[in-house]
Amino acid sequence: MAKKLDAKDVELYLLENTDFFLSRESLVSELSFKHDAEGATSLLEMQVRKLRDEQSRLMNMLASFVSTGKENEELFFKSKNLTLSLIASENFAEVKKTVELFFHENFAVDSCILETFSDSELKELEKRTGLDMNKDIIHMGPLSKEKMAAFFSSESIKSAVISVMKLKKGFGLLKVGSNEPTKYLGDGDTTFIEYIRDIIIRVLESKEA
Repeated sequence: MAKKLDAKDVELYLLENTDFFLSRESLVSELSFKHDAEGATSLLEMQVRKLRDEQSRLMNMLASFVSTGKENEELFFKSKNLTLSLIASENFAEVKKTVELFFHENFAVDSCILETFSDSELKELEKRTGLDMNKDIIHMGPLSKEKMAAFFSSESIKSAVISVMKLKKGFGLLKVGSNEPTKYLGDGDTTFIEYIRDIIIRVLESKEA
């Protein structure tokens, strides 16, 4: 007596013979599956739907990659132009003007200030704000009204990026501010601002040499 096939046997057979339906297209169109929302759906329709969903997912992923690639390319050329302009700067005043203009024109920031401080001035600022002002530290996110007032004259600044730079003589601060509280968050990526900071440091040190 032949063994009665159960669902598991059929499943194993189909997994081992994935080309089973290639020569049985009429069978594919006859098979149907119960769908809670849409009733019976043929195997072919399910496969088409699955392929369409997968295609949509891949297209969205590709669009995201293309968009990110374009953004990175734009950022590269912006950074390149800034670097060349900084190298051509002859003094701190020109470096300051170049950096502040760069952020305003390319990133629509509400405030950008590049300043230098003596050791004592920076310690006083650290005492006033309660923020660590050690070499190369970056503070990003919304700050209290009192702390913001220590960095920006405008009361409308709600979030900021504060980058500390150790120079040969004293310190530098790059301060970028936004009127939007969520523009800069504490867990944001600082890679770009670190790059700009390092370029500024190298350029200023070369002017001091």
